[in-house]
Amino acid sequence: MERSEPSRKRLFIGLLCGTGLAVCALLALIWIIPYVGLANIHPLAPWVLGAFFASAILLVLWATIGLTISVALGRSFLGSDHLRGVMAKVFLPLMTIFARLFRLSKSRVRGSFIKVNNEMVAASVGRFQPTQVLVLLPHCLQSSRCLHRLTYDINNCKRCGNCPVDGLITLSEAYGVHIAIATGGTIARRIVVQKRPRLILAVACERDLTSGIQDTYPIPVYGVLNERPNGPCLDTQVALPHLETALRHFLVDGKARARVFERYPGLAPYGAPATATGGPR
Repeated sequence: MERSEPSRKRLFIGLLCGTGLAVCALLALIWIIPYVGLANIHPLAPWVLGAFFASAILLVLWATIGLTISVALGRSFLGSDHLRGVMAKVFLPLMTIFARLFRLSKSRVRGSFIKVNNEMVAASVGRFQPTQVLVLLPHCLQSSRCLHRLTYDINNCKRCGNCPVDGLITLSEAYGVHIAIATGGTIARRIVVQKRPRLILAVACERDLTSGIQDTYPIPVYGVLNERPNGPCLDTQVALPHLETALRHFLVDGKARARVFERYPGLAPYGAPATATGGPR
């Protein structure tokens, strides 16, 4: 789905391995420190505790190795397709803390996570009917000068072409998918509950995409980073050809449909500069 970007994958793999090993070392330390005292309680107590922590260490190593090889190879390994939730809800917060030791920003960690999540979703989920797909958008894509409220009904858009919303509605009409704008996490979760999609294509910044992937699990989320020429949360843009290529990949008959926008060249690396709206053919 996206061109390989080794630097982001190396960052994620390095943080993943470092975090996994740090957790294993912590578990081992917690076991070793009280080892002598436990023997005074019962001769078998140290071994029972040891078996517990050894099992925990093996589980962490299995998750770390499985995810690392899966990320490196771009396909499922050791059941890693079932570990996407563990990666999002457990490893990512720990990786963010671990990254602080190397003065790596949260934005870099989140961008790396989104890149890897997209590859896992693209490789592991199947194809869906258009009614099973939800395209979820941030309100900052709407022009700040627009007087029309689109949060509850995107069809209120007058399609003047002054922001990407016109092109996004065009994509929705061409492919038959649900499309909605959310002003925050609470409304986004409400929309997901109402629409009950089996796949979400989400447009947002690194922070919102990351929290959205965590909140909506186990529903798979494919993230498209918005572009912020005017700074965060103001008149943002999105590469419509990128979004269309993702739709064509995930829909049952997506590739059989005529393209609306020019082909997105190989799907550039996640977060790479791209034409904001593309152009109709």
